[in-house]
Amino acid sequence: MIGAPAPDFTLPATAGRQITLSTFRGGKVVLYFYPKDNTPGCSSESRDFRDHHDHFVAAGCTVLGISRDGLKSHENFKTKLELPFELLSDKDETVCEAYGVMKLKNMYGRQVRGIERSTFLIDAAGRVAHEWRKVKVPGHAAAVLEAARSL
Repeated sequence: MIGAPAPDFTLPATAGRQITLSTFRGGKVVLYFYPKDNTPGCSSESRDFRDHHDHFVAAGCTVLGISRDGLKSHENFKTKLELPFELLSDKDETVCEAYGVMKLKNMYGRQVRGIERSTFLIDAAGRVAHEWRKVKVPGHAAAVLEAARSL
């Protein structure tokens, strides 16, 4: 997917917004896909992006989080963690499928379909510049920031 045009989309987002990816052309975008609001790993990852947010903005980046949770859950999660960026709801998994982040995962000995924690850095021309799959949370936001600064 690196070097390819980032799949465009329009999704409902927090703050009553509709977000269309292509409206960010001319700037960089960090899309981080996470499994579920209010879970330990997703909370930690979101806090890390929050804590680096000013640096992302200084690097010309918009940060957007995406999961299958609904807007009410997203609003509560955003408020609880004081996130300065929008969370997008992909309830029908269309965008998750376009980015190839839906995977079969083992949970308590059962196969379940869910989001594989993944992040995409999209350049000003709307192309995927970097991708991280099977993300481990510690240090991840800092690594994405470093890549964003190098674009």
